[in-house]
Amino acid sequence: MIFLLQANTTSLISVSDLQLIVPELILTACACVALVMEVILPYRKSKLTAYFALVGVVLAFASLVMQWRTIPNGGEMDGFYGMVRIDGFALIFRAIFLVAAGLAIGISTRYLDIEGEQHGEYYSLILFATVGMMFLASGYDLISLYISLELMALTFYVLVAFTKREKRSNEAAMKYFLLGAFSSGVLLYGMSLIYGITGSTNLGDINQQLAASLTTAGLRPMLLLGMLALSAGLFFKVAAVPFHMWAPDVYEGAPTSVTAFLSTGSKAASFALYARIFLEALRSMESDWAPLLGLVAAITIMVGNWAAVTQDNSKRLLAYSSISNAGYLLLGLVANNQYGRNGLVIYLFVYTLMNMGAFGVIISLRRRGIIGDNVEDLTGLGQKSPVLAVMMGVFMMSLGGLPMTGGFIGKWYLFGGLLQRGSGPNGKSWYTWLAVWAILNTVVSFYYYFRFIKAMFLGDRIADDKPLIVAPALQIALVVSLVGVLFTGIFPDKLITLVQNLMNTN
Repeated sequence: MIFLLQANTTSLISVSDLQLIVPELILTACACVALVMEVILPYRKSKLTAYFALVGVVLAFASLVMQWRTIPNGGEMDGFYGMVRIDGFALIFRAIFLVAAGLAIGISTRYLDIEGEQHGEYYSLILFATVGMMFLASGYDLISLYISLELMALTFYVLVAFTKREKRSNEAAMKYFLLGAFSSGVLLYGMSLIYGITGSTNLGDINQQLAASLTTAGLRPMLLLGMLALSAGLFFKVAAVPFHMWAPDVYEGAPTSVTAFLSTGSKAASFALYARIFLEALRSMESDWAPLLGLVAAITIMVGNWAAVTQDNSKRLLAYSSISNAGYLLLGLVANNQYGRNGLVIYLFVYTLMNMGAFGVIISLRRRGIIGDNVEDLTGLGQKSPVLAVMMGVFMMSLGGLPMTGGFIGKWYLFGGLLQRGSGPNGKSWYTWLAVWAILNTVVSFYYYFRFIKAMFLGDRIADDKPLIVAPALQIALVVSLVGVLFTGIFPDKLITLVQNLMNTN
């Protein structure tokens, strides 16, 4: 009996299936080893766990590159009975998650030293969260997608509360957990409705069944309810209006390094899930969900930008900036054409770099007795540390979408996708008006982004005279972010060509 059970279990898992998830397996193994290292190593050597985690991220990235070489442009490989699909979409999003994880580890070492929380389980949680993100990109079944989403969410609940001695951190984690659990329930309800109507959890099968179900009058209301439930659950994950209220409190209360990872990796993973479900499973319902997403995007952009204008805390300001950027990214889904899909990927990649860089500079201001979370704490940084001030200035200009930066290229494609959909004989004018609305609100964003630049270079005093000590790992993370933002803005052709090839949108 035991022999038969072992034989059946072995036959369920093939080597070809395991080869599809080699990067995830590497990260999982490294995360488990990091937990063991936390027990074995003394506290003064806990930073070795961070370097080990970075090695794991590099190995996972190398295996991802090897996997990319085995899959032709536009090709795809399915595994685990259709629950996992490796295609260009999965490859490029998994690369974004690995970049976000590597930068998050790099900016965390100095921060955790200051807080006295240099523990190995922190880096293990980051790796586990990255595994969940990567499965969100490669998942092709509602079950695998939901499990991956919960893996990512549960690790973030713990990370947000990682500084256990800080009341704000504990409060932020509790808010995030309660609202996250509610949104997951709504999302799961929507998935159950879609499954009940189509009889399948596979995204490809759902798309085929929906085309026939939409013609059935009695099923259409249930399909719309399922689509609305999915939208509501995902609106929370990307911090879109009206499910955005958790973001400012969580961003402000969480450890700054966790806030950086949450605002980049988690957001990119949520949009990967959004794209998988809406652009593939619910493709035939585009006429129903596109206006809804367009309306939410327009309101989200406005609320995020105008609320950020009044903020003094830099983390809270960047939280509202993240909300407005969620609106911009929704435009790529609304457009759902070559320009829009390319813009979604390009802007997520650049947003990861510039937001990680901005939070890295904020972390560099933090010393014992000095929090450095307010905008005024950057006053005089141009005199005190010109290099850091210039870096922060570039990141802020890129977030605003200034030409010659990566943020401009991403927004160019996002807005261009809408303008393309609005032009032509079959175009709809509301796409054009939505693009105009987004452009006008982008002008508003320059006001609060330039507040950082004004404080750094035009301030009449220096916030404090204590020297800044930037750890080597943080320096490398800042340089990588800066180079990526500038290279993408000045020489965007290579990234655009890579995205077009992987997304098969030539």
